Amino acid sequence: MKQESYMSVETYSSAKQKIEKEIVRLQKQMKSLRVKQRRPVIASIVKSMQDNEITIEEVADAMDKSARRGAGAGSDSPKTSLPPKYRHPGTQDTWTGRGRPPRWIIDAESNGRSREEFLIK
Repeated sequence: MKQESYMSVETYSSAKQKIEKEIVRLQKQMKSLRVKQRRPVIASIVKSMQDNEITIEEVADAMDKSARRGAGAGSDSPKTSLPPKYRHPGTQDTWTGRGRPPRWIIDAESNGRSREEFLIK
């Protein structure tokens, strides 16, 4: 007698049910892990808010502003470049004053020089 190489409907349904139950169990486990992971982060945020006397309203307002600022983040409009604000007198390298300061600014400040010395007037 020839063995059938396909799965019977009953076997398929049973296997599918077992897999679906396992998926539900794993999803619950993942949710539990997320809650455990987030708990200390939330506690830290609450403590920082209390230490700095920050209200929930202030956080909500900051989140709203952040969401509005981020709304256009994926837009296709090209970024406009800013004019330079600082210039290195020797190399003529420039910096807009935004983002991480260039090495020449960091080095000059560590040697006691003022950032204002490099302002473009």
